[in-house]
Amino acid sequence: MCRILLLQNKMSKTSAYILTLMVLLLLPSCKGPKLTQANEQFARGEYFDASKTYRKVYNSLTKKEDRELRGEVAFKMGECYTRLSQFARASAAYQNAIRYHYPDSTAYFLLGRALQAEGKYRDAVEAYDTYLEWQPQDKLAKEGVQGCRDAMEAADGNNTRYVVKNAKLFNSRRADYAPMFLDKNADVLYFTSSTEKATGTAKSEITGAKKADIFYAKKNERGEWQRPEPAEGELNSEMEEGICSFSPDASTMYLTMARRSPVANTTVEIYTSKRSEQSWSKPVKYEITPDTLSAVGHPAVTPDGKWLIFSSDMPGGYGGKDLWRINIADTKGSLENLGPDINTGGDEEFPYMRTDSLLYFASDGHPGFGGLDLFKAQKQPDGGWAVSNMGKPINSSADDFGITFGKGEEGFFSSNRGDARGFDHIYSFMLPDLKITISGYVLDKDDEPIPDAVIRIVGDDGSIQKEVSRDDGSFRFNLARGVKYVMMAGAKGYLNVKEEFESDSAEEDADYAIDFVLASIDKPNMVENIFYDFDKADLRPESVEALNGIAQILEDNPTVTLEMASHTDRHGSEEYNMDLSERRAKSVVDYLISIGIPESRLSWHGYGKTVPKAVTKRINSQYPQFPEGTVLDEQYIETLSEEDKEVADQVNRRTEFSVTSTDYQPADQ
Repeated sequence: MCRILLLQNKMSKTSAYILTLMVLLLLPSCKGPKLTQANEQFARGEYFDASKTYRKVYNSLTKKEDRELRGEVAFKMGECYTRLSQFARASAAYQNAIRYHYPDSTAYFLLGRALQAEGKYRDAVEAYDTYLEWQPQDKLAKEGVQGCRDAMEAADGNNTRYVVKNAKLFNSRRADYAPMFLDKNADVLYFTSSTEKATGTAKSEITGAKKADIFYAKKNERGEWQRPEPAEGELNSEMEEGICSFSPDASTMYLTMARRSPVANTTVEIYTSKRSEQSWSKPVKYEITPDTLSAVGHPAVTPDGKWLIFSSDMPGGYGGKDLWRINIADTKGSLENLGPDINTGGDEEFPYMRTDSLLYFASDGHPGFGGLDLFKAQKQPDGGWAVSNMGKPINSSADDFGITFGKGEEGFFSSNRGDARGFDHIYSFMLPDLKITISGYVLDKDDEPIPDAVIRIVGDDGSIQKEVSRDDGSFRFNLARGVKYVMMAGAKGYLNVKEEFESDSAEEDADYAIDFVLASIDKPNMVENIFYDFDKADLRPESVEALNGIAQILEDNPTVTLEMASHTDRHGSEEYNMDLSERRAKSVVDYLISIGIPESRLSWHGYGKTVPKAVTKRINSQYPQFPEGTVLDEQYIETLSEEDKEVADQVNRRTEFSVTSTDYQPADQ
């Protein structure tokens, strides 16, 4: 009942008052004590009993002249079923009200709400659109349409990585909801339940189930949850208790209790109870306001223990139930509404302050998937709140509410998804760690693996990691998302290579791939993609990228000097090829000097056709017709086909660099 009373007002207080008054004025035309009884039950908030009584009245209206009145009664039945979270019955009742020409367009709005809570989004949009033809500025209806469209877009799967499971150990055949950890150890969980084990003997007039009590469960020494038990002490009674929160030291419980009186409407208030070891004292009312007509419940203590957040329909809000706060130590004059970023014309309930700037709550006023959805609100530097839907699978088309976090991104919440009777159940949730990795190989210029290479990675989040390559040259690092990284790989006998990249900020697993190709200190290293025009030494523009790569190697290895070498093929005279290769090697050096490489770190040499290339593993993988280790000299080339001769000449026409020293020091040092 504590949940129902603060959960099921689906219209603004003004609209609800007008509609209720209209119905109560019209319905007495149907003579008989059952209708009067149903009206009184509804007015007192006894929705379960009222729904049964209205059903009897509805079934008795069989005459043609009763059609209009039948529509009125069907509407009231829909109101009852909505408050009981029996949305399939509610939508059927609203459809009957419309069929019998119920005279208020609100029926279409409430039909849209019920259909949305069933997950029938297209039908819900149609109902909302019909309502908007009469009330085109209604914000809640527009939010409903948006929520349905968002839900249809997310229909093919989850839109978050949360994993949700039914917490079967905590759930009974009745309602179990509003879990809350006792303290930051997250090993004792309290929640509300109307299980048959509840203390009282009376049935709730609102839900038809036993009146709810507060239960708790705790973990054993192995970290396993034990079966729940009723809270110990004087906490539970014949009244309805539930929806609790705790002071930071876990010594005080703030809870919602129902006030039941034969001469007044049922409502809820906030009480406190003190803990002595495992036992709780008899609850004492916590005075927030002298207003006795408004419902006040769903307490949530801020982590610093200074404020109490709660839900209420008291005057001064934005419609429906709003979230408010009050200073626990000094209630006088400290009451304030949390404002329009949080509160809407719908209902905002079940607050939970995870940190002093991070609020979770349930709402049917913000765009959602149906019923109540859970929302996350982050306090902004300007004092406002940034509100976002927690998405699927946390939220569903049904009511999702009452969340609590344990250690990290896991905890429990409540939902009536999949329960046609409208009973709430407790669900666990967890956000698995993202698996973001980067892996690859450290190789030499001939594609041979380099074992025992050292790879270091530094992130702009301050992280530093180091790994040694395996025998096959492989390595792997775990990363964080949205971080810029610098990686450096090096090995004995090789030059260092640096790479930079940024991991994606998307919340999804990712495996990046990167290979480090290290240049040898002891042998020449071929440079790919350096091009010249025929019979010329001028570098073509498409050579720039490869040349900049050489400059980067020199930057990553500041104590190294290089010789740039150029080789030609077998065609032409010895003198001609030596001159051409010398000019080509010098053009490479001139370019490197032009982009800032000190001249003292560079030398050049033209070898003409005097040093034919030996086939490496890499060349063999590109041109398998040439056996690995074969020297592509003129004698061998003459044995080849014309096509392979051209390929061999192409391999011989190359630019290479060799390390000439590893102890270079700039002249100014």
